[in-house]
Amino acid sequence: MNAIKTTVLLIITFFTINASAGGSYAKKQDIVDTAVAAGSFKTLVAAVKAADLVGTLKGEGPFTVFAPTDEAFAKLPAGTVESLLLPENKDKLAAILTYHVVSGEVKAKDVVKLSSATTVQGSDVSIMIKDGAVMLNNSSTVIKTDIGTSNGVIHVIDTVILPSSNP
Repeated sequence: MNAIKTTVLLIITFFTINASAGGSYAKKQDIVDTAVAAGSFKTLVAAVKAADLVGTLKGEGPFTVFAPTDEAFAKLPAGTVESLLLPENKDKLAAILTYHVVSGEVKAKDVVKLSSATTVQGSDVSIMIKDGAVMLNNSSTVIKTDIGTSNGVIHVIDTVILPSSNP
């Protein structure tokens, strides 16, 4: 009887620990909901909404998103974000945002093997290792990697990357 109680207790403990750690049976949120829940991507989420990309980033995927933090957006020249959020700049905003997305799920262990990646926007983003950190376009540092979502992966970056031109 004690062996049964011990087994049941171990199973309950396992499921409790797994649930609090986001265990595999727990339903993961999609990219958009994960960004909203994080709380440090308010500007990115507002931009995704303004560009009508919510449906896309909630879609099946998989996608790899290089997600700029609110602090990354704050580095842009004064008035840039406000201007991009205007309805007349929707296409430009969508181009910038899709430049942060790569089709497929590219985990950190794979990103470090790449020299570039083609974005959903159509242009390539350069990838390099500099002083032990992954850099995009020699201007943005990946500061957190492999945030798993139900439809891809998010890598957090410290600077908004801008395409040199539309493809």
